[in-house]
Amino acid sequence: MSRFRNEVLHLQAHVKSLRLALVVLFAVAALLGFGWWSAPKSLTIHVPPDLRSGSTRKWWDVPPESVYAFTFYIFQQLNRWPTNGEEDYPRNLRALSAYLTPSCRASLQRDFETRRSNGELRSRVRGVYEIPGRGYGDDPGARVKVVSDHDWRVTLDISADEYYGSEQVKRALARYVIKVVRQDVDPERNPFGLLIDCYASPPRRIEIPANSTPSGANRLSGENS
Repeated sequence: MSRFRNEVLHLQAHVKSLRLALVVLFAVAALLGFGWWSAPKSLTIHVPPDLRSGSTRKWWDVPPESVYAFTFYIFQQLNRWPTNGEEDYPRNLRALSAYLTPSCRASLQRDFETRRSNGELRSRVRGVYEIPGRGYGDDPGARVKVVSDHDWRVTLDISADEYYGSEQVKRALARYVIKVVRQDVDPERNPFGLLIDCYASPPRRIEIPANSTPSGANRLSGENS
C-alpha cells in the first residue's frame, strides 16, 4: 500500500514541477512579447550621399553632410514665398514648426510681425539658393562645425531673390551660421530627428568675385535678408 502511496506522491510532485515550469515559460514568453512590442518600428540611418565607396557607421550617428543637407533644405523651404510673403511666411512657420525649436519659432514669428508692419511682405515673392561654388562639397570642413554629438553649426552662403510683381527688387548675398540640435521628439512629423535653433550669429553680407557673382547681383541690393 505504501508503494502506491509513494507513487501517487511522486506523480503529484511531478505535476507540480510541470506547472511551475509552465508558469516560468509563460513569464518568459510574456517578457519576450513585451520586448518585441516595445521595440522601435523603424530606425533612421543617415547614409552619406556618395555611395561609390563603402561606409560603416553607428546607426545613431548623424554625419555632417546629412546635417548640412537637412539645414539647407529646411532653410530654403522656410524662405520660399511663391505668391505673397504676407501669407506664405506664416504658413511656412506652421508647416515647418516640427523642424524648429520653440525659441527659434518664436523668434521667426517676431521677425514676421516686424516685416509685415514694415510692409516688406505684401505681394513679395522670394526664393533662396546656394551661391555657386559655396556649397558643402566645395569646403566641407568650413560648412559644418561639430560642437558635440547633438549640436552643430552650419554655415550657408545664400543668395536670396525677391520680386514685387514681375520686378526683381532685391538680391541679397549673405552668410548664415545656423545652430542645429538633435532632438528626436516627434518621429512622425520630423523623421530627421534634427531641429533648427536659428542663428548662432547675426547674418552678414558677403562679397564674392565678380566673375562668380550670380547674374544681376551687381545691380541689386546686397543687404541682409
